[in-house]
Amino acid sequence: MLHLFEKKDIHADNKELPNWALDAYLPFAETVGKKDFPCYFGIAAQKKGDLRYGFIPHDDWEGALNVINDFTHLMHTQEKQVRRGLFLFFEPEKQEQDLAYYQDYFWRFLQQLHEVDDVPWPAERPRHPDHFLFDYHIGGEAYFLFGNTPAYKQRITRDLGPSLVIGLQPRSIFDGLEGDKPAGVKSRGSVRERVESWDQLPKHPDIGHFGDREHREWKQYFIGDNAEPDHGKCPFHHKELRHT
Repeated sequence: MLHLFEKKDIHADNKELPNWALDAYLPFAETVGKKDFPCYFGIAAQKKGDLRYGFIPHDDWEGALNVINDFTHLMHTQEKQVRRGLFLFFEPEKQEQDLAYYQDYFWRFLQQLHEVDDVPWPAERPRHPDHFLFDYHIGGEAYFLFGNTPAYKQRITRDLGPSLVIGLQPRSIFDGLEGDKPAGVKSRGSVRERVESWDQLPKHPDIGHFGDREHREWKQYFIGDNAEPDHGKCPFHHKELRHT
């Protein structure tokens, strides 16, 4: 059974870690630990030990679901003011692949995770990703997700080491920081300026804020290594809509 780990758990003597875990985690810790890393929420959470981590063998969808559900349980039993995040590290490929490979794996993961999750989405939440209020649910909890891979060569803020790394943020941690509130506008603007400085690219055109009728949340989950918008259709299909 896969485990949910804290920062203090990740060391060479921990026999519960897979043999590739340290090689995957250490570049992440080094990058996120830099004082000028664009996401200052991430810097603070990593430093304080508020982040949690999972190490996922290839195609272990049920194991990943267990790790996420453990994290969700933690979120509901710990103090609400802690802005926790979960990072899933996937077993690295023997050779680095191109961005399309990791993008396909990312969406396959979201689809298969949805298939093994037996908790229904809240009745009031949209199932179709083209709805402007669509967000992804796991175990009944709404999450924002974002993919990071070694194949990013221009958007270097999305390269966190040799693994596909998927960040998951419960939507509840954004309470008070929504895109239509002053605190949300200010914090997002600051982070995005820092991202542009690191990447030497303008903000990706698919980056927006939840609730904007012109914005599609799914397009933020895995952005291109460029400044071009995604004109395709979302690869995710909700199982309740399969026969409609």
